[in-house]
Amino acid sequence: MSKHSSQSRRRFLSRAVGATAAAWMAAGTGRAGAEEAPTLVVTDPIDGAVMHGRLGREVAGGLEIDVHGQAPAGAEVLVDGRPAACDGETFTGTAVLTGAENEVTVLAQVPGARQEARLRLPWIQDSQKRYRVVIDDNSFFLRDIAQKGYDSLFDCFYLEMLRDLNAKYGALFTLNIYFTTGDGWDLRQFPDKYRDEWRENASWLRLAFHAYADKPDRPYQDAPVEKLLADLAQVDEQILRFAGPEAHSPPTVIHWGMTRPEAWKPLYEKGSRVLSGYFVHWKRWDINYNMDDFRSKWLSRNDLLKDYPSGIVFSKVDMVVNNTPLDRIVPGLDAVMADPRQGEVIDLLTHEQYFWPFYHNYLPDHPQRMDRAIGHVTRKGYKPVFLQDEFDERKRV
Repeated sequence: MSKHSSQSRRRFLSRAVGATAAAWMAAGTGRAGAEEAPTLVVTDPIDGAVMHGRLGREVAGGLEIDVHGQAPAGAEVLVDGRPAACDGETFTGTAVLTGAENEVTVLAQVPGARQEARLRLPWIQDSQKRYRVVIDDNSFFLRDIAQKGYDSLFDCFYLEMLRDLNAKYGALFTLNIYFTTGDGWDLRQFPDKYRDEWRENASWLRLAFHAYADKPDRPYQDAPVEKLLADLAQVDEQILRFAGPEAHSPPTVIHWGMTRPEAWKPLYEKGSRVLSGYFVHWKRWDINYNMDDFRSKWLSRNDLLKDYPSGIVFSKVDMVVNNTPLDRIVPGLDAVMADPRQGEVIDLLTHEQYFWPFYHNYLPDHPQRMDRAIGHVTRKGYKPVFLQDEFDERKRV
């Protein structure tokens, strides 16, 4: 990474500006207007939307973007002081991003009252097409290695497969692990004799906390933050013991993608910078870390969103490989890559258990699915990354 790239990403992380705000004010008084006054809502982009070149147009001095929203019919709307085009209760204006952190101001005025909204928009000026791979629910391969006592980590077929994908495509993997398999085996039984191998392969293979165990489902959705942090500490202690700090990653996905929102800041303080989820609407917005509906909906069709109070950047998973039939992987990825909103960062996720023949939902073609997904994004020019590092000021010089 160039020195300029490092500086721009450092500014992206460190420079925070004012929070989004919108309130009707009686003109010239500073007092709130009537409660029945319609509300100004900026719908795209929203506060914290991570911007890149494909989301705008290069102009002298920056990146011009469109700003969309809703305002009272007949209101005059200004975006950074420039008139927006209004059509009934909708408007479209433009703003120019000039640095790593930007504040856009939207003002709506009707006779006797006005309303203002402010957006913080980080802009990754040196963004490139990239992908990351995380594998959830890991525990079986660790138990296998410990029980078989292999001479090498890569005598286990699972890690051998990942090493082959790394050699073939340069893929980087974060394995999100449990403390226990739930049958009496846990990480305390994993030997430390492989520390050298973990360290030697840490440039492409990392271990991160996922949960204490596979069951119960959604263990942290409503659990106290203290429970999540205690389980995280147990897993981190063991990773550091048997693999060392080089192979350790902060959390990338919490089991089921659900926590209390008040856990986000503590997770940031424990080193997490990017958390992935599905941000999918079933009966409700789900697998979204209990994020509010407004932001969940936006993130369901976009790549990245920064939550300023916590510092966490949320990433939408683009494909769950074990849920995608082999012949649907390429068409599915092509559709994502063609969308500028979703195609800058390809977030690939799968689950360990589907690789194992003893698992009741074993997928014999799971390795082929991984090869097809990783191979396709590679051939399309996407570069492998540990997305955590991109947003972690401690990883950059």
